[in-house]
Amino acid sequence: MAMGFTPIVEFYGANAALLNERIMQWSHTDTTGIESDQLELTLNIEGLEGLPSLSGKIGFRAGYLETGLVEKGEFVVTHLTPFLFPMRLVVGATAAPFSVQDQTGYRQRRSASYGPTTLGTLFRQLVTRHGFSPRVAPSLEGIFIPHIDQSNESDMAFITRLAGKYGGVSKPFNELYVLADSGQVKTLSGQMLPEVKLSVTQNNRPGEQAFISAKFEEKARAKYAGCQTSWWDAAAGKLRVVQVGIAPFTVLRQRYQSENEARVVAQRELGRASLKGRTLTIDCPGNPLLAAEGLLLLDETWPAYMQGRWSIKTVTHTGVPKAGYRSSIVASGLTV
Repeated sequence: MAMGFTPIVEFYGANAALLNERIMQWSHTDTTGIESDQLELTLNIEGLEGLPSLSGKIGFRAGYLETGLVEKGEFVVTHLTPFLFPMRLVVGATAAPFSVQDQTGYRQRRSASYGPTTLGTLFRQLVTRHGFSPRVAPSLEGIFIPHIDQSNESDMAFITRLAGKYGGVSKPFNELYVLADSGQVKTLSGQMLPEVKLSVTQNNRPGEQAFISAKFEEKARAKYAGCQTSWWDAAAGKLRVVQVGIAPFTVLRQRYQSENEARVVAQRELGRASLKGRTLTIDCPGNPLLAAEGLLLLDETWPAYMQGRWSIKTVTHTGVPKAGYRSSIVASGLTV
């Protein structure tokens, strides 16, 4: 998707006319895990009598006049902050699944035991009771789980932990809840999040619309190249060891119920470890296709140590309609 020159936003749903008419600036933070996406709007309320009622869901799209809008989801207002001079109203909202009322107990702590089951079956069980439509990646669907405990944690936290244990990520979007491998979360349409390519222009200077700044951090890598797990062979009455990769090995102390589970966990632990240690923070021209869990490709215009594919962890979009639009990205390095 080519970027345009005239940033625009569009609201739909509750109070859409008011928001579209009086929006001055906006900020949308798209993140991963149990943190909810956040939307902050600044409205001009000069001439309005009293505070507007902003109940109900706010739908939000962002993009450019020349290239079109991209759906960003639905949000529920959590707070209003009015200012006397200038007459402004700051509206804070959170992604619709994380509404304050929490009618289905999505954020309520609970304890439960599950299994034997599969990752896909358990994920569906957890999300459907909160009204979501589940989407599960085939690579994660059939992972066998002999037993797992939910210990005084919300379904929201448990789903995130469950996904992470097997090297996946979970993300709600409107009425969908997606479970996928990192970097492969699907959009509402069911299509893969596109890999976004960023290039640095020859005249990369502050003040230019295409200006990009970046900070690269690299910490010491893990001191192991393999992972060792164990499982209990009930038929033989002995503990067996599974090794993935090469020495030196990191040893996971938890005992698993089958060789398959032990091997899957070891493989995904190595994959998870490969993402650690390399972090990139970027401020760039606004791009509505940038999204948490999406992939970022830095081409040959970047320094060699920054080039390659990165997994986006957090992106904050900020904009002023028809004036300015920027995206701030935090991403971790991929090995491929």
